[in-house]
Amino acid sequence: MPELIDQLRLTFGYDTFRPLQREIIEAHLAYRDTFALLPTGGGKSLCFQLPAIMRSTGLTIVVSPLIALMKDQVDQLQEAGVAATYLNSSLSSAEARTRLAGLHRGEWRLLYVAPERLMLDQWVENLKAWNVTAIAIDEAHCVSEWGHDFRPEYRQISKLRALLPEVPIMALTATATVRVRSDIITHLKLRDPQVFVASFNRPNLTYKVLPKDGPSKQIIEFVKKRKDESGIVYCATRATSDRMAAALAGRGYSARAYHAGLDGEERARNQELFLRDDIKIICATIAFGMGINKPNVRWVIHHDLPKNIEGYYQETGRAGRDGLPGDCLLLFSAGDAAKQTHFIEEITNAQEQQVARTQLRQTMHYAESAGCRRRELLAYFGETFPLNECGACDNCLEPRETYDGTMIAQKFLSCVYRIQRASQFGTGINHVIEVLTGANTDKIRSRGHDKLSTYGIGRELARPQWAAVARELMRLGYAAQSEDEYPVLELTEDGMNVLRTREEVMLTKPLAMPKAKRVARAGEITCDEILFDRLRTLRKSLADERKVPAYVIFGDATLRQMAREYPVKEANMVGIFGMGEKKLAEYAATFANEVSNYLENNSRMAFND
Repeated sequence: MPELIDQLRLTFGYDTFRPLQREIIEAHLAYRDTFALLPTGGGKSLCFQLPAIMRSTGLTIVVSPLIALMKDQVDQLQEAGVAATYLNSSLSSAEARTRLAGLHRGEWRLLYVAPERLMLDQWVENLKAWNVTAIAIDEAHCVSEWGHDFRPEYRQISKLRALLPEVPIMALTATATVRVRSDIITHLKLRDPQVFVASFNRPNLTYKVLPKDGPSKQIIEFVKKRKDESGIVYCATRATSDRMAAALAGRGYSARAYHAGLDGEERARNQELFLRDDIKIICATIAFGMGINKPNVRWVIHHDLPKNIEGYYQETGRAGRDGLPGDCLLLFSAGDAAKQTHFIEEITNAQEQQVARTQLRQTMHYAESAGCRRRELLAYFGETFPLNECGACDNCLEPRETYDGTMIAQKFLSCVYRIQRASQFGTGINHVIEVLTGANTDKIRSRGHDKLSTYGIGRELARPQWAAVARELMRLGYAAQSEDEYPVLELTEDGMNVLRTREEVMLTKPLAMPKAKRVARAGEITCDEILFDRLRTLRKSLADERKVPAYVIFGDATLRQMAREYPVKEANMVGIFGMGEKKLAEYAATFANEVSNYLENNSRMAFND
């Protein structure tokens, strides 16, 4: 369909589709049910927005879980000249009546609505009367109890199938394991859907893990080099969010907290300030972020160890949604893992506890791994990264040092073997470490483990060091932990071979602070930074006048292209990324004038990359 690219250019100012967008749109326009898994920043919204514009009549209903996201997307669509609206609890009854009247008159092409509102009694007749031609269910993982953000109200969406049996349904999500994908298709009653799963790789994101050592100081040092950039600091608790926001504000940075302990008004105000670039930093619990459509978040820091890889991927994915570079930093401490273990032990449901233990082990594996972080993340979602190294994570940019750990591995594996032989049953990691370090405990004495030949042979390492060795030996496949309620450590066949043959075992030195190193980054647009800053100021002024977030006017990629190509006339703006027909008419002259004024006192820069 060649007209698709014409409409894409005309409305949104884009010359090309992102991976799988065209295929998803064409399947949807052919009235097929579709399931689309695109990573955060992969362009999910366009998959239902463009078909709604392409159809000559009819209404596309978009089921969305968050009020802020609805308003955000509708603002952006209206700026692009698309007839879109939303209905939710933020509207007065008069506003809601006006929009409902418009829906009955067929004035709107897209309607954003929350799942619980859809199934209200009076809506059944409305849905039949509004000539609904498509249904899009955003954040579809919310329908699955196995998803990381299950919402019971999403379960009732399946009633739409019976209510509007001929209408094609599109389910979209940014993160879902194979199990969750299957769950979504089943619960939403998708009929023989075309399934599209894009790569989870976000090449413009750089992943780093640092040993946690005075986190407030570490974060302030990080932010100091990025004073004009927007970022999110994720914290495990409300108290840490408040403390971190206060520490940053005390140093002169515009930072606010966001968590469920704040009243709704303050939470909404802080989020709005962040979306509009009035504040640069949000210090938040994981309550913040789902559906936040702010494309110019340049960095995400995890102050504490995330509970699972899926949540971590989703949270880091809020950086660099505009395709420009983003930094993802995790501060890791084995103490954080110990705290989480304590909370896991308080979970009363045995299955939930087992899942939580497995997830924590996976997260620690990621944090401590010496391998490519991108490869680790993609492997979790069942995807193989085709290269040996990504060139955009700490372990690929500065590979960790290794050392001959044969003797240490022999001591540890031998201790596991001796304990099992002596007791005829396995024990946990902590008990093995206590035997190695010669601890004098009731458990060791009562089981006679103080008489083992391996008792006390590992006093040269502290217990946290032995714990790190144990985790690495498991990663290398020499030992394995059972999935029981009380996990025990066992030697694998490879581990037994190491004991028998005394083959060399290379271990990795612990995480260390990296040296600064400049590398070219995916998504980077080199430009005149002074002009970019002036254009950003102009954008903010225009956005404030219209009471919308700055990125609703233009994204950073658009401004960077202007600051690279110096378009001094309206005609020069044609072909600039993100410059659709309506925005060309509305803003091109203003921004071209700003570029022209800048060049009166500044010379053009030449760019070779």
